[in-house]
This record gives sequence, structure tokens and C-alpha cells, in this order.
Amino acid sequence: MTALCRDCFWTGAETPARCPACRSPRLVGHAELDRLSIAHLDCDAFYASVEKRDDPSLRDRPLIVGGGVRGVVTTCCYIARMSGVRSAMPMFKARKLCPEAVILKPDFAKYRAASGLIMARLRDITPLVQTLSLDEAWLDLTGTERLHEATPALTLARLQAEIERDVGITVSIGLAANKFLAKIASDLDKPRGFAVIGAAEAQAFLAPRAVSILPGVGPAFLRTLQSDGFRLVGDLANADVKRLAKLYGAHGLHLHQLAHGRDSRAVDPSPGRKSMSAETTFNVDLSALADLEDELWPLCEKLARHARGEAIAGRVVVLKLRATDFRIVTRRRTLPFATQTARTLFAAAREMLAVEATGKPWRLIGVGLSEIVESAAAGGDFFDGDESRALSGERAIDAIRGRFGAQAVVTGRSLKR
Repeated sequence: MTALCRDCFWTGAETPARCPACRSPRLVGHAELDRLSIAHLDCDAFYASVEKRDDPSLRDRPLIVGGGVRGVVTTCCYIARMSGVRSAMPMFKARKLCPEAVILKPDFAKYRAASGLIMARLRDITPLVQTLSLDEAWLDLTGTERLHEATPALTLARLQAEIERDVGITVSIGLAANKFLAKIASDLDKPRGFAVIGAAEAQAFLAPRAVSILPGVGPAFLRTLQSDGFRLVGDLANADVKRLAKLYGAHGLHLHQLAHGRDSRAVDPSPGRKSMSAETTFNVDLSALADLEDELWPLCEKLARHARGEAIAGRVVVLKLRATDFRIVTRRRTLPFATQTARTLFAAAREMLAVEATGKPWRLIGVGLSEIVESAAAGGDFFDGDESRALSGERAIDAIRGRFGAQAVVTGRSLKR
């Protein structure tokens, strides 16, 4: 067992109750601590933490970052979470749960600036940094021991302390044998956490946990798994692979691998796709909102299907319109979560379209996604699971169309078009 003090960075062969050097109780000990090098860093209640950093009077008060009475919670501090407030919760519900909370509108320019400082620190210790969003990233510190004269665990502990000291934001770190386990570990000891999951213990660690811990298992799919007899991760690990493939296709095989704690994905520092879009030019100019909506829906279906196929999602929905004089109008809407569903794309784009469809003729319409992240970061409990249910349903349609053709399932709005 190797131990590490997260305050003075003492290391030893045993894990005492307190650090023998500084008496801190913040020690982490694990048999594989010196051998693991894949990490996931996640900022603690990031937007709320930035606001509290910049306004110390908010430090001990419940804080919700979100918009309007009819909006949703973008994020909230841990004090507000004690009252039951959660990200993506409708604001009216959050206000009822925590009426004393301070509510601020999000300031994304401020958050991007703080994110830039944090991500720069990550890239200072390793070139292998894969960002998932403004406030979280994977790191691969393999082979950095000679560079930093420290194990990856010690380097990460120092990084965690430096970010808190210099940026004023606390972060939690998960150190593990692969990306999947590292992401789970980073959520085990929040805030200011440092948790470790080794390869040897991975399957035993996962087995008694609910299948909802696995990425891609939202409320709707969770009910499907439970009805099929899979309530715990261990149930999936012990299941027949052929049965999982028959029930859930390639996703079932992927879940089986995850249930065993296996994840072969490498930390990929390449920026990847920054945006994606779909558009169409009309045969005749359109001006009526209903007609424009009928053209918008299949584009949302197409874009969402491509996003799911590439296992990515986007946090910003972009509407594009081209007038008869070829002037282009673009509008953007930032969502409280990253999405890959046509339902959410259409809902956001239709609101923007309604503002622009005032009788003026248009010759082209398009819809896009930006602020792209991996699909593991998509979704949430938006309006009590509507987003998760939509994602499960659209994935089921993808599977049917993949087997029987694009016209095997057609939505009512597409028939109207």
C-alpha cells in the first residue's frame, strides 16, 4: 500500500490516519497508486465556484446559476444541492426547493477564461489532455515520471493544489487504469476529491453498483435494463454476451466490457470536430413558420443521427437562415447540457426560428451543433428525464432503421412534410 498526503505531498508505504509530516487527514492510499497514470479531472460546481470566487459574499450562501422563471438550472453550488437542487432542473422547481438561494445568470465568457487557465495547467504536465467540456478533461501521464521527478499520483496532487491556490477553483481527480474508471473515480469524493480505482479491483468495485452508473444508461434505458433483469453492474458482467448483443446490439457488447472495468480508449488530445450541421435550400422561398418548421425537423433528425453515430453531442444549437438577397442570419442557443437528440435540437431551433419567421421569405434553413463533447457528457435529468427518454427512443429508431431501412420508422412530422 502506497500513501500520499494531498496537503504536504508526503509519501509512505502505509496509510496512517493522519500524515506523519503535517498531521493532515487528507491522505490517499492504494496498492496501485504508483502504477496508475490515467486521470479524470472535474471542476467542482464549476460555474457556481467561479461566481463565488469573484464575489466572496456568496461563499456561504446557496447559489444557483441559471436563467429565468421558465429556464433551467445550469449548475448550483453544494449548499444548494443539500436542498435537492440539481443541474438541468426547471428553475421553478429549484426556487421551491431552495427559496433562499441567490440566482445568477450564467456568464460564459468568465467561465471560458477560468477554464483556459485550468486547461493550460493540465497541458503543462502532459501533452495528452482530452477535454470533455469547459470543466472536465482526461489526462494520460504515462512516462512523465522523469520529467516531473514524481509519480503521476504525486504530480496530480500538486496540480490539484496549484489550481485551487492560483485559479481559485477546487477540482476533484480520479486516478485509474482507464478512462471509464477514472471518470467514475473523480465523482466518488467530491468536492476536492482524489479517488483511485485500480485494475485489480475494478470488477469487484463495479459489481454491486446500480447499472445507472454506466455511461449511456439514462432513466428510460435504465428501466429497460431493469425489466430485463439487469439491476446491478455485476448482472451485466455475468450475462451471456450473445443475449446482450441480441437485446441491445453493439451497445450491449460495450456495456459488457464496461461492466468488467475494461475500456481500451486512449486519451486523445486532438481537438476533433468543433461543430456539425445540416441544411437545405428550398425549391421555392418559404415564409410561413409552419412551413419552415416542416423543413427544420428532418434536418434535426439527420443532425442528431449523425451525432449519435459519431458518439458526440453539442451544447450549443445554431439556427441558420439565408434570405432571398443571400444575406445569412445565424442565431445560437446554449443548452444546460450537451445533446444528441432531434427532440432537443428542434425545440431550441424552433424557438429561435419563431423570432425570425415574421413573414419575410427565406431560401435556406440549417441547424447546427457546436461546443462538441463526447457522448458520455451528454444528457441529464432535463425536465425529469425527458431528454434521456428521447435519447433512448431515438437510439431505438436508429437500430430499426439500420436493420430495415430509413423508411422503416417515419415520424408524423416527416409525413406531414
